[in-house]
Amino acid sequence: MAPGPADEVEVVLYVGTDCHLCQIARHLLLALRRSIPFRLREVEIGSDPDLERRYLLEVPVIEVDGEIAAQAPVEIETVRAAVVRARLRRASMGGLP
Repeated sequence: MAPGPADEVEVVLYVGTDCHLCQIARHLLLALRRSIPFRLREVEIGSDPDLERRYLLEVPVIEVDGEIAAQAPVEIETVRAAVVRARLRRASMGGLP
């Protein structure tokens, strides 16, 4: 996805190959991003043995500003709350992560 301003919250979606729940999570995040701006980065866990060991049975995994916010099954309201908290935290720290 296109990079945004430095003070924008980063959301990372960890996905597996042929993961139907991951596709659903991606669509939910894209819909959420229409109402709350954030940078979205998708990471295929198969490209990193450490990530594959850590998340193989838990994908999709969603990380918001470095903290795990949700795992399968993804509750988008939990992710929304995590993004809002991260935005508030950044605002109170002058835009720093």
